[in-house]
Order: sequence, then C-alpha cells, then structure tokens
Amino acid sequence: MTQKTSSSSALSKKVLSIQTDVEGILVERSNRFLAIVEIEDGDTKRQEKVHVHDPGRLLDILYPGNRVLLRKASNPKRKTGWDMIAGKSGDNWILINSAFHRQISGWIIENYIINLFSNVDAVLPEQKYGESRLDYLLVKGNKDIWIEVKGCTLAEGRISSFPDAPTTRGKRHLDELIKARSEGHEAAILILIFRPEAECFTANGIIDPDFAQTFEKALEAGVKVFPLKFSFEDNTVIYHSQLPLCKNILY
Repeated sequence: MTQKTSSSSALSKKVLSIQTDVEGILVERSNRFLAIVEIEDGDTKRQEKVHVHDPGRLLDILYPGNRVLLRKASNPKRKTGWDMIAGKSGDNWILINSAFHRQISGWIIENYIINLFSNVDAVLPEQKYGESRLDYLLVKGNKDIWIEVKGCTLAEGRISSFPDAPTTRGKRHLDELIKARSEGHEAAILILIFRPEAECFTANGIIDPDFAQTFEKALEAGVKVFPLKFSFEDNTVIYHSQLPLCKNILY
C-alpha cells in the first residue's frame, strides 16, 4: 500500500522501506500494546486487534477516529494479526513502531551521518554498562563511545520533545551516560524525531521533570545530543536533517 505525504528535499536520504498493507480507523487503544482498528473489506467493515510497538502515550496520534497504517503479521499464531506502523497527523504519516529504531540508528552509524560515529573499528549493539543495557558501544581506536537511542513522536507546533510519558528507564540511561563521561568515555544520545514539522528538540519537563533535569545534567557533563529528523513517505523512512536544541521552552 502506498501513502504519500509532503515531498522531501533534495538533501533528504532514503533510509528504510517498510511495507504497509492496509489503512484503517482507530477504534480504541485498549492498553499500551493493543489497539482495535476498523478495516474496510469491500462493502463490509471489520474490527481487528493490532499490536502497538511503542510504549509512549501517543495521545495526538492514537485517538479514536484517526487514520492508521497497518502491516499484516507474519506469524499466524500471534494473538494480534496486525502491526501498527504509522498514524496520521495533519498531512503527515508518523512512524510509531519502535521495532524499526535499530535499523534506522544502524543506518545513521553506517552512513557516517554523525562525524563522531564515523570510521569506527567496531559497532557493538546492546552492550551492558553499569545497571543498564545501552543501545550501542562504538570502539574507535582507544576510545569508547556509548550511545543510547530514543524515538520521538511528540511535537507541539514546531517543537519536538521526549518523552511523551514518564520514563524511569530513560532517566537511568541518561545517568549511565553521565557516568560514562565521568570515567573518560565519549557518550551520546541519538534522538530519532519522526515529526517532519519539527524545527528543534527539547526534553519534556512538563511530562517528566526528572528526565528533563537529568538531560540538563547530561549536557553539562559533555554527553552529546543528536536530534535527527525523519519523515515517513511512500512507505519509506526518509532522513532530513539534524535539529538544534530548543532548551528551556517546556520547563
């Protein structure tokens, strides 16, 4: 199924193709991981259980009556026969499936989008540091670079922010990155922003003051933050640009 949004700029780069099979109307989000979606099948309509692979609230995307894109599950034994891929926001489709974050962040590293991540000797995913398992350890000569990846689907006006729900896990990851800096390592947060209207990024101190305060401490400790903007057009994830921080706007 092909869906279009706004056209991408000449500098944009295709990252990943994601198949979608049908468009539906959200009936309800029953819990964090389950939604009921109405699908048209010829002249009839039916309701299907859909897996939501994103722990965020997504209140401005997953609300009753909104349009969503689904992919048929490959495992016939699953309790849910469909996966939620994207939801509509204005004229844009917003990718809301965090299962693809690994592939997208891997593309960022492999294609030297961030200078700090280029020409490394080893890329080691899911490595334990302290009390957490961080998304990447990059080895570059005698330097270790610890990376945590976060997906951002919330925007108010032109401001994108994370998180959209309180996250003790996210705060713990920041604490570990601060610790890595104190022990002489490089540390970075890679923010995958899926709101093409966004022009800057901030930690959301209204929803999670503890995370926002720790985010500030991480910046002061020298943890580097890379907010990168993507869109989802024609079933393709497209990279656009790195965004600046818009600090202290939400807190």
